[in-house]
Amino acid sequence: MNNETKVDLAKILADHAAWRIDYNAGKAEWYDSRRADLSGADLRDANLRDANLRGADLRDANLRRADLSGADLRGADLRGADLSGANLSDADLSDADLRDANLRGANLRDADLRGADLSGANLSDADLRGADLSGANLSDADLRDANLRRADLSGADLRGADLRGANLSDANLSDADLSDANLRGADLRDANLRGAVGLPYVPIVQNIDQRILAAVEADSKALDMSQWHTCETTHCRAGWAIHLAGDGGRVLESIYGSEVAGTLIYLAARPGKKHPDFFASNEDALASIRADAAEAVSA
Repeated sequence: MNNETKVDLAKILADHAAWRIDYNAGKAEWYDSRRADLSGADLRDANLRDANLRGADLRDANLRRADLSGADLRGADLRGADLSGANLSDADLSDADLRDANLRGANLRDADLRGADLSGANLSDADLRGADLSGANLSDADLRDANLRRADLSGADLRGADLRGANLSDANLSDADLSDANLRGADLRDANLRGAVGLPYVPIVQNIDQRILAAVEADSKALDMSQWHTCETTHCRAGWAIHLAGDGGRVLESIYGSEVAGTLIYLAARPGKKHPDFFASNEDALASIRADAAEAVSA
């Protein structure tokens, strides 16, 4: 980068809007602000794609809607920063300090957040598909309705996290700490919960598919996949799992909701096997119950 294209740090802080126009006009290809003090800076809508911000001080900075895709933010201090609506896809945020940061609606798809501290952060509605959050601190974080499909949360600290309505399908939650986490309405389809701690006691229903099959074959109206529970003798597949788990099942349902409770009961009843589709039609669900019951008998 020659002298004509260098970006002056003082100018960024003093007149970010003008700098942004110059940047987008191609007068600055990128800005290397390693260890730079940008605390409290107004960087709204900034184009910082692939920028080197490793170790930068961005405490309380306004980065709302900024484009930080592919940026190097390793070890950066982003405490209290406003990153709502920002694009952080493919960014490297490993070991970054994001305590109490606002990441509401941010795009963190495939971002590297290994070992990052996100305690108390607002990640509601954020896109975290495929993100690496292994070993991250997400205690007391707000992850309501966040998309964490295929995210790696192995060994993550999720104590007290709000995961209501979050999409955790295919996520890796092995060895994660979920103590006091709110998972009500979360989608845990095909999630890996092996070694996860903090979940309440999950009763083990022996021969779960054979027992459900016996109930629904004895009464053609006993299986209704349109509702979790219709009455004491009619349930969907998840509802039957909860019903067969007795008081323990009802406790799980009251804490997590029917879908999550049914998922946990099925995962405990059939270790190493994926839980069934709780939204199949009556016909498909019955065929699946029969197949799974027959498989269990032959095993």
